[in-house]
Amino acid sequence: MSTITVIGAGSWGTALSLVLADNAHDVRLWTHHKEQAEQLREQRVNERYLPNVHLPKNVSFHNDLKEALQDTSAILLVVPTKAIRQVCRQISDVLDHKVTLIHGTKGIEPNTLKRVSEMIEEEMDANLYKEVVVLSGPSHAEEVGQRQPTTVTVSSKSMEEAEKAQDLFINENLRVYTSPDMIGVELGGSLKNIIALGAGISDGLGYGDNAKAALITRGLAEIARLGTSMGANPLTFIGLSGVGDLIVTCTSVHSRNWKAGNLLGKGNQLADVLDQMGMIVEGVNTTKAAHQFAEQQNTDMPITNGIYQILFEDANPRDIVDQLMTRGRRHEMEDLSTMLTNLYAN
Repeated sequence: MSTITVIGAGSWGTALSLVLADNAHDVRLWTHHKEQAEQLREQRVNERYLPNVHLPKNVSFHNDLKEALQDTSAILLVVPTKAIRQVCRQISDVLDHKVTLIHGTKGIEPNTLKRVSEMIEEEMDANLYKEVVVLSGPSHAEEVGQRQPTTVTVSSKSMEEAEKAQDLFINENLRVYTSPDMIGVELGGSLKNIIALGAGISDGLGYGDNAKAALITRGLAEIARLGTSMGANPLTFIGLSGVGDLIVTCTSVHSRNWKAGNLLGKGNQLADVLDQMGMIVEGVNTTKAAHQFAEQQNTDMPITNGIYQILFEDANPRDIVDQLMTRGRRHEMEDLSTMLTNLYAN
């Protein structure tokens, strides 16, 4: 039994707290909202983010960060990408011992184009952890909270640290694999949110399964194209944190990125959509970051570029579909051939 502090009491942090509690760990769930901590103590249910999921007695609720980190052996960061830097600085200010450090956030920082693990490394005192571990994969919090069968991947520069995280989470409901490709695991989990926005837009426009299947398939090609240009293994993108996460996020009503895209496809403005959602839609800022990445790396990403135009340049979604459908002719296996050539050349 370990003491584990979960930083972030949204739906995913709450669901993973339940997994850790089921594994008999002492779990401390921290929120920066005092009112939320009090509500959780009183009801043991996260009414706003994960209703109908009761948290057992070995989960405690905290608003005081120093108290939540006292003598903890592991920290799980599950806060929005935009909050990572601030929260890491706060942790560094009060943590006084070395821990296993895991994050479950799926995003890329616009402008700096940093992955979450890179942001953590820049803000956290390196003496407080060995290596960052990322947890990713096709895993809606709603289903994890119901203890439905789910599989995820953990990755780190240190396989020892990845295996520690694997041991913390794995049980009969959550199967956890390890991967050595941290870049690919983080990028797959982040970039799929862009394609999920597109899938929602397609559905909102009234297009059918054919259109969505094409979008998911060609979206995967874009993810792999950009990922390999940044040093990821292309085979990672046919795994859980690639195609697995892409499928679940593009096809499920639980997906907030799909929901946001669906509202955009029905004619709503981005500001109104984000206001209606009431939760962070990571795909919006990730689209901005990926668009910047693609320009910087000179990487062809027509779907990402089209969604960027819809989000930030007020482009008409139907015009973007026409634009994608009338692109020049290409060979379908061209990308795969290039990626595999580069893989074996290295």
